[in-house]
Amino acid sequence: MIGILGGMGTQAGLDFCNKLAILNRGKIDQEYPLFLLYNKSNIPGRPESIGIQTGNLSNKSTNSESKKKYNRVLKSLLQGCKLLEKNKCKFIVIPCNTAHYWFDDLQRKISIPIINMPKEVYNFTKINCKKNSKVGLLATEGTLKTGVYNKFFNKDYNLTQPSQNLQKKSVNKAIKFVKMGNVRAAEKAIKPAINELIKKKCKKIILGCTELPIAIFAFKSFKNIKSSKIFLDPNLILANSAMTKYKH
Repeated sequence: MIGILGGMGTQAGLDFCNKLAILNRGKIDQEYPLFLLYNKSNIPGRPESIGIQTGNLSNKSTNSESKKKYNRVLKSLLQGCKLLEKNKCKFIVIPCNTAHYWFDDLQRKISIPIINMPKEVYNFTKINCKKNSKVGLLATEGTLKTGVYNKFFNKDYNLTQPSQNLQKKSVNKAIKFVKMGNVRAAEKAIKPAINELIKKKCKKIILGCTELPIAIFAFKSFKNIKSSKIFLDPNLILANSAMTKYKH
């Protein structure tokens, strides 16, 4: 059984489950994969729990507060993973990019494997995009700051992100709109950031926040999502990786 730690946000977790089901559509109920979604929506906000270094690295109170915030999220994520582990899941997936900042500490405390979403996106990109290409990254400020994608991509690709202005006015707004359920507004909000990355000649664009595929593809067919030549959808890539592991 596939364990899915969701709730970050809820729409993103449901989007992952939907893609998992569509990718592996059976003729009868019994042919669909077994999975358990824990929609743990009470996990503290991930971007807000990543400490901001303000230049004074010796500020112990700031570092202490950052550590508290980090551990608060880690504890909540761990509770979710433990529940999935106790319910006999074979492995765990986390359809939230920013949450992978806690990946190493989580995996150390869990005996079943956790599939690393940014790593799976990197492996997919290696097959589908020439080395040293420019690859765009649309993500939360937390994902950008912690470098969960950079650690895999920097050695082989030129990872590019929108300007700070468009990050705030386009990307952050689109993510917020999806969380609020206003997908039409999100679709409109994200377009300027996409256009900027295309102008920068990005060969691929990673939708590095699981709300963003919803903003871009909500009103398009699943065929459009699968055949997209520029967008890399981590939820879709993760769903494929999960099924490969599930079958073996």
